Amino acid sequence: MTTRRRLGLLGGTFDPIHVGHLAAAEAVCRALHLDEVWLLTSHLPPHRPQPIASVHHRFAMVALAVQDRPVMRASDVELLSPGPSYTSATLARIHASGVLPSQLFFILGADAFAEITTWLDYPRFLDAANFAVVSRAERVPAGEALDGPGLAARVRRIEADGQAAAPDESETKIFLIDQSTPDVSSTRIRERCAAGDAIEGMVAPAVERHIERHRLYFRGDAGRPGASTDHLTAKPVA
Repeated sequence: MTTRRRLGLLGGTFDPIHVGHLAAAEAVCRALHLDEVWLLTSHLPPHRPQPIASVHHRFAMVALAVQDRPVMRASDVELLSPGPSYTSATLARIHASGVLPSQLFFILGADAFAEITTWLDYPRFLDAANFAVVSRAERVPAGEALDGPGLAARVRRIEADGQAAAPDESETKIFLIDQSTPDVSSTRIRERCAAGDAIEGMVAPAVERHIERHRLYFRGDAGRPGASTDHLTAKPVA
């Protein structure tokens, strides 16, 4: 009997990608025994302010962050589609490539999950993938956060190193994963760069070098949309 591949999806603006993103992806890999995680750089985030760095720099930083992580891949699936990057549309494109909903595990944090009822096509997209919510125990959704239509019946709470059940092709689920991740944010990183402060340990070393080399987020930075990106040669991996 062949085991179906389990694919994680972690979307984000990644402006820039930081160690918290990577830690969340690793936690879900362990807890749900994923075979691969795609990091999806959004084209135009529908629920956040527009990015500071150009799309070329953001994708390049993701590629650099995962270059030494065999399970992770930088994906351009959202960059190839114009307009806002809606989760429902992204999942539909991945389904079109032959991946089943039961094989997909969409990774997000508790803060993003708290807003899931406001996403386009809710609750229909809950049938398009499993959802993996990773957060510290005190922030993992509970009570009223799970009262939306179709949510509570799908929820499974597991430990970060727990044994996940095999995919059930008849029903997708919402996995709540208790896992501490580094207390860091892209906003804080940008603020520190603008102030001339160090960001060591907040991003992967290769990402830190890229930010410094191209003066991203520094005052008068060169990485804003519209800046020259001829020097970037990052290629899509997935």
